[in-house]
Amino acid sequence: MVPPAPVSSVSGGLTYGDLITEAFDRYAGREAFVDGDRRVTYAEAGDLTGRIQQVLLTRGLRAGGALAALSPNAPEVYFAQAAAFLLGARYSGLHPMGSVDDHVFLCDDAEIEILVVHPDFLATGVAVAERARTVRHLLTIGPADAGEDLLAACAALSPATGTAGLRAPAIDEEAIAWVQYTGGTTGRPKGAMLSHRALVQEVQSCLSSWGIPERPRYLASSPITHAAVLPVLPTLTRGGTVVLHRSFDPEAWLHALAAENINYAFVVPTMLYTMLDRVDLTRFDTSSLESLVYGAAPMTPSRIAETQQAFGPVVMQAYGQTESVGMATTLRKDEHDPVGRPGLLSSCGRSVAGVRIELLDSDGQLVPNGEVGELSIQSRVVMSGYWRRPEETAEALRDGWLRTGDMALRDPEGFLHIVDRKKDMIVTGGFNVYPREVEDVIAAEPGVSSVAVIGVPDERWGEAVTAFVVARPGAEPPDPAALIAAVRARKGPHQAPKRVELVAELPKTSVGKIDKKALRATAWAGRDRLVH
Repeated sequence: MVPPAPVSSVSGGLTYGDLITEAFDRYAGREAFVDGDRRVTYAEAGDLTGRIQQVLLTRGLRAGGALAALSPNAPEVYFAQAAAFLLGARYSGLHPMGSVDDHVFLCDDAEIEILVVHPDFLATGVAVAERARTVRHLLTIGPADAGEDLLAACAALSPATGTAGLRAPAIDEEAIAWVQYTGGTTGRPKGAMLSHRALVQEVQSCLSSWGIPERPRYLASSPITHAAVLPVLPTLTRGGTVVLHRSFDPEAWLHALAAENINYAFVVPTMLYTMLDRVDLTRFDTSSLESLVYGAAPMTPSRIAETQQAFGPVVMQAYGQTESVGMATTLRKDEHDPVGRPGLLSSCGRSVAGVRIELLDSDGQLVPNGEVGELSIQSRVVMSGYWRRPEETAEALRDGWLRTGDMALRDPEGFLHIVDRKKDMIVTGGFNVYPREVEDVIAAEPGVSSVAVIGVPDERWGEAVTAFVVARPGAEPPDPAALIAAVRARKGPHQAPKRVELVAELPKTSVGKIDKKALRATAWAGRDRLVH
């Protein structure tokens, strides 16, 4: 079979595949991935990616086609993504914690043709492949009792030299590379269409603003089928190493820091809470860390301060959305100063390189500093729209801005402070209450591990501010009356919860965010919603 022409962008812009090929070729002899006891060099990564690409070609995947993957973290799942990008096909990730119904919906919606699964998820993969309308091939990462062994098919191919096996048709930088689905906390997930242009800008913004060391060793313990993949190509671009964990285990994560000389990691707040509340961190050597980036969900200032006390001055925040490939703002390491500038711990920072942010009112006008507006983004990193959802696209992309749905204010120094999601705002007794402001007060009280605040329908107030609180393990449970009094003293009576309920845990989405939709469904059972 004669391979297609080398990768090129017909518009002259770089593609994501260009960056992947350059990294694999430039650092051929270095260690690219660590997967348990297995070490994969850049040359081996390039060779296997090229072989996967040829297998996908022979199974009919072409530019404009679609591939999905369901797998724990493994080098091959990244190589399958890379192969799809190089072919000009679309990639979508199936979350390891998702249900069969969730996966079937995504495959049908994204018109997936080839499904790549790890044998650990074989039963789920088979069920999805049988039910999804467009899936034609089920490829497994290794031998399994069903489907076709992708690695065996790769081994049967003639070897290629270096990155010579990496080929693709000419690809425009505006071609859609990744259809990444939102978390679905506000309804059916929507597929954000991320172009090669957006992904290339993500790498550039990440390298500039996410605190990646000069020679990174990145620990990925969240799924690289999803957001944890964002630092992977920036790491490879610098000739670094990606250390993969199949899932997050706090003790294994902490042990890996010294064992693998990890200097870079990305975590979500729930991972940090687990380590802070349940593990004796003094037993572990964390001195190799240069940057510990947290993001993907809100984190209260008190817990941020705890994290910095535990890990040192290596902590930085990243804020973004699927619709902007995770890029929007950062609060740098030197801006985390609980003593000198404690007010900044409530900030998400300032724009990353390559992103313009303004706060807009409902008419699209700029709001003054100190007033709340919708955080809105202009950048090459912004999505092209939602897959097959023109109305939602028009709502999100208005007048040249990505409207994030996050309400924020800008302080006199230019730092942005997110007060809450637009849809989470509570209207109680005619006053607007942003749950995050209440959550920040409660989280700072003794004995509180995590908290979620929602509005519950109430005949008198319209909505009653209601807090659900998880106590720290081994600590004296907080007194609900004391928590209410603390909010009343700090924020005023209109923001004080009408009820505080102690719970064993808070519901979470598949990506580790507190699931307020599920919380509302329980709290609202048998009630009529009275306002908005």
